[in-house]
Amino acid sequence: MLLVLLAEAPMHPYRMRELLLERGKDRVANVAQRNSVYQTIERLDRVGLIRVRETARDEGRPERRVYELTPDGRNTLGEWLTSMLSTPAREFPEFPAALASVLVLGAAEVADALRRRADTLERDLNETSAVLAKLALPRIVTLEEEYAQAVGRAEVTWLRRVVADFDSGELGWTEELLRAMIDGH
Repeated sequence: MLLVLLAEAPMHPYRMRELLLERGKDRVANVAQRNSVYQTIERLDRVGLIRVRETARDEGRPERRVYELTPDGRNTLGEWLTSMLSTPAREFPEFPAALASVLVLGAAEVADALRRRADTLERDLNETSAVLAKLALPRIVTLEEEYAQAVGRAEVTWLRRVVADFDSGELGWTEELLRAMIDGH
């Protein structure tokens, strides 16, 4: 995201973080800690994707470096974006790992946790939809939110179906089944 901002215009790291927060891009880029932006800027500078355009110092203030994208940075940004858009990445989010581990809990406990997750997701999706509707931004600048909404709604649908299967007894396990699985494999 920092290279994208520098493709717009040269700027100071503090301004980059401000823009990411203002634009709600902190939902897709971790800028919670100001220092992480500065560390990333240092790495990008070190590898030649950005460079210092100018340095200013106001009285009583620390030195302020304004960075710009290098030609190599612009090319790399294009390559990264094209790759990320076209090639599904193998990611390791924690939720599927938790699903793979449900057998250590009871079925009712799992169903309750999944029900709470679905409720929370649905509430968050509705709140985000309302905010986006009020902002009335062009679709092109909210594609990541549109994607997150689609994925989130699909997850809620799946969660509700799984919880219903737990509630009906169609999905579950017994101690005997677990022992048989361990003994048999």
